[in-house]
Amino acid sequence: MGRIFVMMGKSACGKDTLYEKLIRRSDLNLRKIVEYTTRPARDHEVDGADYHFATIEELEKYRDSGKLIEERCFDSVMGPWYYFNVDDGSLELDKYNYLAITTLPAFMDYRKYFGADKVIPIYVIVDDKERIHRALAREDCEKDPHYAEMCRRFLADTKDFNEINLNRAGITADEWFVNDYLDDCVERIAEYIKKYSG
Repeated sequence: MGRIFVMMGKSACGKDTLYEKLIRRSDLNLRKIVEYTTRPARDHEVDGADYHFATIEELEKYRDSGKLIEERCFDSVMGPWYYFNVDDGSLELDKYNYLAITTLPAFMDYRKYFGADKVIPIYVIVDDKERIHRALAREDCEKDPHYAEMCRRFLADTKDFNEINLNRAGITADEWFVNDYLDDCVERIAEYIKKYSG
């Protein structure tokens, strides 16, 4: 039976970097789940690889079809941005394991849609001060940095990933991974994935 490993954590905790390192490991044999979003692409992002960039009208069609796994709306400083996942026929859980990055409520929606036995959490954590440094460095590299949006995400994450919400989602300390040293964190997550894959 295949499983969906769902990586989540506050912004700038290193999820994207961890994801890329884990997805490349042949010993894990993980497949990507590419999310949909209505937000504009960042300078380096590629449609279909980083995200499926979609319109509000496309999102509404997926809602109407009953194939929407989960959706989230973020009130960015540039207006509402939707992120969502669709049961678009690309998931073959009878054959493969998958790795996704998403939020805590989306993780719970995944579990509701597929079942708790098929959806396994990976919660990545980093000290808040370090996250601020990483987020600033990332925005500094953008052609049009959005520092206000970076601050909004930081404050929203503090609320979203509080202890009550983590407990409600059933995420235990065994599913927490501190990302202070990238390679060590990759190894710990890889061993955790192998435990469920074997």
